[in-house]
Amino acid sequence: MMETSQARRVMFYVQHLLGIGHLRRAALLSSGLVEQGLEVSVILGGTEVPGIDFPGARVIHLPSTHVADHTFSPLLDARNKPVDDDWKADRAARLLRIFHEIQPHVILLEMFPFGRRQFRFELMDLLDTAKMADPKPVIISSVRDILVKKSKPERDREVVSLVRDYFDLVLVHGDPGLVTLEDTFPQAHHISDLTRYTGYIAPPQDDDQGSQGNTAGRGNALGRGEIIVSAGGGAVGADLFRTALEARQQGRFKALTWRLITGPNLPQVDFEDVCSRAPEGVIVERFRADLPRMMGHCAVSISQAGYNTVMDLIRARAKAIVVPYDDGGESEQLQRARLFAAKGTLSIVEAQSLNATSLNAALDHMMSNDHHPGEIPDLSGAQTSARIIADSISSFEQSPARGTP
Repeated sequence: MMETSQARRVMFYVQHLLGIGHLRRAALLSSGLVEQGLEVSVILGGTEVPGIDFPGARVIHLPSTHVADHTFSPLLDARNKPVDDDWKADRAARLLRIFHEIQPHVILLEMFPFGRRQFRFELMDLLDTAKMADPKPVIISSVRDILVKKSKPERDREVVSLVRDYFDLVLVHGDPGLVTLEDTFPQAHHISDLTRYTGYIAPPQDDDQGSQGNTAGRGNALGRGEIIVSAGGGAVGADLFRTALEARQQGRFKALTWRLITGPNLPQVDFEDVCSRAPEGVIVERFRADLPRMMGHCAVSISQAGYNTVMDLIRARAKAIVVPYDDGGESEQLQRARLFAAKGTLSIVEAQSLNATSLNAALDHMMSNDHHPGEIPDLSGAQTSARIIADSISSFEQSPARGTP
């Protein structure tokens, strides 16, 4: 393989399906890579999400796919039709053409092989080709702090086999002082020599974010004194928004402005229903790119507990109530919420007990007490990951085994 330029090139594969958390985290990581002087090509396989950008990076879109619900099956194409073998073969061929065009020094795969198993049809071809390339690129897996535990132990053993056969590093975007990979991936000790903890990936500190949720910032910042209700991408947020409207009607904080930010993936029928229920004093919006900043000014944030949302809340030092999503065996949000609640960072209303009464009780408690943001974890994940990746290129180039299949 001939080098195309002196730039150190990263091929970053990102496939989001239902929410937008993976995409937001990837955008922050991409920015860190660009800041390191790397030439970044982000390969996106999901539907486009307005407001999430990859400044300084080249963005290449594969034919998009998504899923309808938390079962994550079947994969649907842009016309909402189940994908077929021809569609898969076309995407796999496109991905290989992109690899040959970029000739990357690093292949960075978001979640695989710990997740995104549905995309083996294209990723195994890519990995086999990359492994035999001369020179061989560094191959890295990028995973969040907490994984969804697999019901079949053989799946974990399969992941270990793939990591040992193909990967040079596994970057875990979390703080081992809070949670380790082995806590949710029991076979982690078999790949500990390849594992690096990066800290959490969080947005940079805003100049107008202060130390207290309802006293932060300068001037009349949008969101100041509001109760903000959000649900990430919104695909599974309908119950939270309806319950919030009921809680407002029954509770003692009607005088405050309530802002519901539904996310771009809340089904249109649910969005229209929430809008129709919203009385005067309630603002309903689809998406706000400045939501992390608004969290630093609001009276209380009510949200789910996805990775990015929790990082936004911690960075903003917001008064926060979280309702972790836990349908379909999804334990990740609940585990993360409990970890940070134990540190005093946020308050939890579990989904099984969510109703207007329980939400108002949490809101009364949060509004009536001083807020201490608790212990702040390592939030340097984007910068640390980028440094590790840049260093891996230098180390691998100097290795005697460079270019050996």
